[in-house]
Amino acid sequence: MTKFASIARNALIGLALVGAGSAVAAEPTQATLVAKPVAVVKVAQSRDGYNRRVTVHNQTGWTMLRFYASDARTDSWEEDILGSDTLASGRNWTVNIDDGSGACVYDFRAEFTNGQVLERRNINVCQIADYYYTR
Repeated sequence: MTKFASIARNALIGLALVGAGSAVAAEPTQATLVAKPVAVVKVAQSRDGYNRRVTVHNQTGWTMLRFYASDARTDSWEEDILGSDTLASGRNWTVNIDDGSGACVYDFRAEFTNGQVLERRNINVCQIADYYYTR
C-alpha cells in the first residue's frame, strides 16, 4: 500500500469512528486529525445592514432576572436572553436582537426580583440604540 493510500485509509477510518460516536480512537496520524469534523456555531444575522444592537438600561431599583425579545409577529416569548445572568439596577447590557429573520419590530418582556413583569410591544430595534427600564 502506498503512503498516500495509507493516509487516506486512516482518514476514512477516523471519520467513520467519529461519525459513529465510537469510543475507539483511530491512530492519531496527521490525516485523521485534519479529517475530524469541526463544530460550527451559526450566528443569526439579517442581511439588510440594520443594526439591531440595543443597550438595555435597568434603572428600576430591582435586579432584572429575565429578559425576552420576541418578534412582534409571534404569539410566544422566545428564550430568556439573560440565561443564568441577571442585570442589576443601575447597570446596562448591550444585546444583539437580530434573530436572522429580518424583523425590526420586537416585543420586550423583563422580569424583576420584586415580582414585577414589564412587557413593551412593538419596539423597533432598527431605530433605537438604547432602551430604559425605569420606575
